[in-house]
This record gives sequence, structure tokens and C-alpha cells, in this order.
Amino acid sequence: MKHQANHQTVDCRGLACPHPVINTKKALEEPGNARVTTIVDNDVARQNIALFARNAGYTLSVEEKEGACHITITRSGGPGAPAREKKEEPVCAATVPAQERPVYLITSNALGQGSPDLGQVLMKSLFTTLVEMDPPPGALLLLNTGVFLTCEGSEVLGHVEKMHAAGTEVLSCGTCLDYYRIKDKLRIGAVSNMLVINDYLIKAPKVITIA
Repeated sequence: MKHQANHQTVDCRGLACPHPVINTKKALEEPGNARVTTIVDNDVARQNIALFARNAGYTLSVEEKEGACHITITRSGGPGAPAREKKEEPVCAATVPAQERPVYLITSNALGQGSPDLGQVLMKSLFTTLVEMDPPPGALLLLNTGVFLTCEGSEVLGHVEKMHAAGTEVLSCGTCLDYYRIKDKLRIGAVSNMLVINDYLIKAPKVITIA
């Protein structure tokens, strides 16, 4: 990353989503950065960054050069302007009890129907996004093949470990671990049962099902 006064350039060429959006968001949140130019080399990243910028109320311009797309995002007020003031203090994990955060019910190790390989890529992308949440999810409840995500060999194990360290409860169904004969491969979180999992679902303020 190259820095100029209040202007940061983020090179995201070669990165798959959601990394370009996450890196752009982080750059815009850094103190003193009123303008960020993100360089991408694929149309999906370009569209996602543009959507993020518009939803956040920022202005943007797009320029094609040297075989890449340069997306310049400016916070309200133009170059050098401070970030928009917030009415409330930023929420952090320490101030939001786990029971007040959304719970994710994950019933598969691949996201969506269709190609299993694509589904695993999408699941990895989802966890890359989840680990950036602040505060993190209140709990991850894993059923059926979803339990593979907390076991040895999981491509998202590192993300699960970070969320667990940040206060996310991670519960894997014991019946499912036994069925797939992988209980000895569990690497993060606790072995649970349907009674406990159902209790989480009943009490959660919001349940998001990933299947």
C-alpha cells in the first residue's frame, strides 16, 4: 500500500472477493484517510466496491488504465475532510453481550446448491467476511457436514479460531461428529447436543441459517 497525504492506494489485483471490499473499508477507516484508490483486475471486485461505496454514502470515480480498474472513493466533504461524525460511539465486541448478537446456524460445509467445489469457495468467502465483523457473531452452531468446518483440515479453521478468541461460542453437534467419525478431529469449540443448540436458537435475537 502506498500513502500520500490523506490519500491511500490499495492494490487488490489478484485478490478474490470479499478481500478487495474488506481492504478498501479498512483503508477508509484509517485516521486521516479522506480518499482511497483501490486497484482491481476483475469486474466482480469493481462492482462490489462500487456498491459498498454507494451504500456508505461516499462518492467514487472509476478509471481504466494499464489493464486494471482504479476506483477512487472519497468520503463526504472531499479530500482532507474528516470522517462523518457518528451519532453514537462505535460498538465493540466488549460492549455487546454474546446473547445479544446474531447466531449463525451452519448445516453444511459448502454454501448453496450446485457445484461442491464452488460451494466450498463461497463458504470460505463467507467466513472471511464473518471474521471481520465487529462485534463478532454471538455463536456458530454447526450441524450435519457443517461440523467439518471446526475440524482438522478445515480451510476456515483459522477464521473460526479468531472468532472464538473474540468471544463467539462455537458448538458442533456431537451426533454429527459421531456419524462422520470425526469427533477426534475437532479442533475448536465444544461438542454440543440438540437441546443446547435449540436453546440458542430460541433465545437468539436473530438467527441466520447457512446451508
